[in-house]
Amino acid sequence: MTRPGFVLEVDDRTPPLVVHEGEGFRLETFPRGTRVVYPPEAMPGIRDVDGAIRRALLEPVGSDPLPTLLHAGMRLTIAFDDISLPLPPMVKPDIRQRIIEQVLTMAAAAGVDDVEIISANALHRRLTPAELKDIVGERVFRSFFPQGALYNHDAEDKSNLLHVGQTDRGEDVEINRRAAESDLLIYVNVNLVAMDGGHKSVPIGLASYKSLRHHHNSHTMVHSRSFMDHTKSAMHHSAWRMGRMLADHLKIFTIETTLNNNVFPSSYKFLMKREWEWGIKDQASMLAARRGLAVAPKGVRHNMFHGMRAPYGLTGVNAGETEAVHELTVARVHEQQMVEVQGQSDVLVLGVPYLGPYNVNSIMNPILATCMGLGYYFNSYRGQPVVRKGGAVILYHPVEEDFNQLHHPSYVDFYEEVLTTSTEPSVIEAKFEEQYATDPWYIHLYRTSHAYHGVHPFYMWYWAAHAMDHVGDVIWVGANRRAVERMGFRAASSLQDALEMASGTVGRSPSITYLRNPPHLIADVR
Repeated sequence: MTRPGFVLEVDDRTPPLVVHEGEGFRLETFPRGTRVVYPPEAMPGIRDVDGAIRRALLEPVGSDPLPTLLHAGMRLTIAFDDISLPLPPMVKPDIRQRIIEQVLTMAAAAGVDDVEIISANALHRRLTPAELKDIVGERVFRSFFPQGALYNHDAEDKSNLLHVGQTDRGEDVEINRRAAESDLLIYVNVNLVAMDGGHKSVPIGLASYKSLRHHHNSHTMVHSRSFMDHTKSAMHHSAWRMGRMLADHLKIFTIETTLNNNVFPSSYKFLMKREWEWGIKDQASMLAARRGLAVAPKGVRHNMFHGMRAPYGLTGVNAGETEAVHELTVARVHEQQMVEVQGQSDVLVLGVPYLGPYNVNSIMNPILATCMGLGYYFNSYRGQPVVRKGGAVILYHPVEEDFNQLHHPSYVDFYEEVLTTSTEPSVIEAKFEEQYATDPWYIHLYRTSHAYHGVHPFYMWYWAAHAMDHVGDVIWVGANRRAVERMGFRAASSLQDALEMASGTVGRSPSITYLRNPPHLIADVR
């Protein structure tokens, strides 16, 4: 039986603990009394993956079996999550490939010959042909991509968008025309965390800016009380309204998968263990990794981390009606990731690793580091935040002023122009968002190159709005001072310095909680 998550109280016997900081990690000594929240160990993966997929398609929840929904002459569209999931990318074959192959086999048996496959990348960058092939596999890629039947969603192609209508709150629902006009839309999802999936898939992944602006805005984000609990997230409430409205106009067959916590390859297995349980092999691996990273050139270090493939195990696959499927999905995610935590702390400590949803095969710039730390990791809770209102967050990351000009061109201008004017999300939104969202050059780069949409850095800043509204102090350890000050935060050289700096906010004897992730966890704060 898999060991559950664990909350450690640091004492004199506690060894230094691993803290991720970008493309590296350190061993940190925490003050006595610090709570350390460890994720549950990886659940066993399903042995017969292909059999589990087939059963899900033949025995769906809230829907007829997939073969009965397929018939000759129909228009079938398959959409799938893009490379923002999972993190890190998985060892081949990708679970999406295995699902799509079985769906196509059933479609061929039913005589369906009008099939298109779409990467649901919303305002994310277009995937390269190699990245598409990496997800769907060689056979699917070879059969569909050369004919133009496997492609990226284009949220700026007005002729291929359809305004389906508005929700009862006046929210525009505009999605990919091919998907909207299909006889059946199948969505293939990878649910790495509880935030993903459900009605967040179709109404967001296949949407245009006209739709996304209703929930990806500063007001909605600051009122989303944990993105990991869709029942308390204003963003999810909007997406759910859109999804239910779409379900009245379009037949959607949802396929969701869940993965275990095997996020590191064997050479980095020690990162998934509790430090006091490291054996001689683990200690040797840790020392070798630290020494190698210390002497490796920046480019080599970058390639080492971004070349990692995670040997995830599949813990569940469910198919059918979206909400019925998602209920089963969330329960499985909670089983793998939930850790009970009693009460809030004055200080929350987070290590921000090298990878987030928007820098796969790319660079984690300062805005993305903020999104990862104050957006995703801060919101890895259910119930209430791990840190109290007015408390402090201490994060570890170098926060270098480094940008990928191909993938993140509007981020450079956001950093240089917008953040020098204001860091307040609502002010930024009112003053600059429309300009960036409609800029012809950014739109051109999004549509023809591999750039994130011009408005994307705004959304990443809004992800952190709840955290910035909730806490009184944000301090980055080991960070570029100019970069963090540009974003309205402070920099410290060590944990001790950071705690001293935060003493004006939380006092000199604060309670501290460190979330020891990755692997992924959700703190169920009681």
